[in-house]
Amino acid sequence: MAFFYEEPSHTFGEYLLIPGYTSADCIPEHVTLRTPVVSYNKKAGEEPALSMNIPMVSAVMQSVSDDKLAIALAKEGGISFIYGSQTIEDQAAMVARVKSYKAGFVTSDSNIRPDQTLEEVVELIKKTGHSTIAVTDDGSARGKLEGIITERDFRIDHVPANSKVSDYMTPFKDLITGKDGISLSDANDLIWTHKVNQLPVIDSNNHLVSLVFRKDFDSHETHPLELLDSNHRYIVGAGINTRDYMKRVPALLDAGVDILCLDSSEGYSEWQARALKDIHEKFGKNVKVGAGNVVDREGFMFLAENGADFVKIGIGGGSICITREQKGIGRGQATATIEVAKARDEYYAKTGIYVPICSDGGIVHDYHITLALAMGADFVMLGRYFARFDESPTNKLIINGNYVKEYWGEGSNRARNWQRYDLGGKSGLSFEEGVDSYVPYAGRLHDNVAMTVSKVVHTMCNCGALSIPELQQKAKLTLVSQVTIDEGSAHDVTVKNTSIHS
Repeated sequence: MAFFYEEPSHTFGEYLLIPGYTSADCIPEHVTLRTPVVSYNKKAGEEPALSMNIPMVSAVMQSVSDDKLAIALAKEGGISFIYGSQTIEDQAAMVARVKSYKAGFVTSDSNIRPDQTLEEVVELIKKTGHSTIAVTDDGSARGKLEGIITERDFRIDHVPANSKVSDYMTPFKDLITGKDGISLSDANDLIWTHKVNQLPVIDSNNHLVSLVFRKDFDSHETHPLELLDSNHRYIVGAGINTRDYMKRVPALLDAGVDILCLDSSEGYSEWQARALKDIHEKFGKNVKVGAGNVVDREGFMFLAENGADFVKIGIGGGSICITREQKGIGRGQATATIEVAKARDEYYAKTGIYVPICSDGGIVHDYHITLALAMGADFVMLGRYFARFDESPTNKLIINGNYVKEYWGEGSNRARNWQRYDLGGKSGLSFEEGVDSYVPYAGRLHDNVAMTVSKVVHTMCNCGALSIPELQQKAKLTLVSQVTIDEGSAHDVTVKNTSIHS
């Protein structure tokens, strides 16, 4: 006979937090959102091999997570999982671009040779948007530095025919340069001392390593939570599937990926167990792999016992996901998060190993993130949220007079990512589990994430909590009715300013 859950499952929108005692020390400046990303022996006093400074990661989706968004999110302290529904070579190249970017150190793949023409410089400026171009002997990113040319070195609206770059560039002998290994602070000191806008960094053979720009150091100072590895490179993740992982994983590791995530619509399967076992046996335990998605205790225990470094929660809760209406499978995201969090704590009590959990889906409003954390999630995965920003890989369009960005599910015909629905056979999915849509354009990632984080932090203070674990310990949650939800919004008035942040 089928098993029945007596209590209906609930979504985040059905809960509110009850305020707790706020002490004088409980102010936003004292709150930390640092959170573990991978499993560790907490009982033995170990520290996690990888943590984040904010509890937000971007979804493994074509319309969300590429290298540009990965860099922007790492600057804020989170991690992007670059989508795997592309060729191995293209995904590895995206990872490599994130790792080569560094924090404040820019590696250009659009340099030029001294014997090329100003017309070619103009075309390169139009193509890349970069006003400063390094001149190398062979035009490559790591060629021998010959000079620097900027749009201020010539009249861009009046380019003499066949003029050579070498006649207009600042030659190497007149450049201020830094040696490979220079710190960002020392590079900035050189920039200001010599009143230049950029500093080429070169190796012992005068080959270009990177460029440091004055504006990038300013950016570095405005991102105090940026997430860096031991070589001061941005942290980046990547999604993988259960079919070509033995070829995809080594390419991603060679590119420098920091963490992997098995991207599947449903993770309680032999295929994920096999992949976790194969990856850890072949590439070592230091290679970190998250798994999922699951919605109950049994699913969590299965993945944790098979070596998942974090477990992802959620089936059918995403804004573009139609799994529930297509297959009748899923669970309310709040209920799923609460049950899996209990299983995580049970597993920790039994083994001493803490396996972080990620709530994936169901986030409509910013306060839902705080609710997910209070319910036990260590971090949340967001798709629609990040798809709205300048840095996402989709097109910005005008629809009905409003700016929007395209957003489609990995289960849609547009994505054609049928490998994430692997049931062991060779045939692809014969129906869609995701839609193709638009989301309102919201501007820069930095501005929006800062606003969201501020809301989370202030709410934590209202609950008397200075950290995510403390929030989970102290939080008091209450189910609410639809009437209560309506009461909590502006009602019985005509709102003057409809642009107020939600």
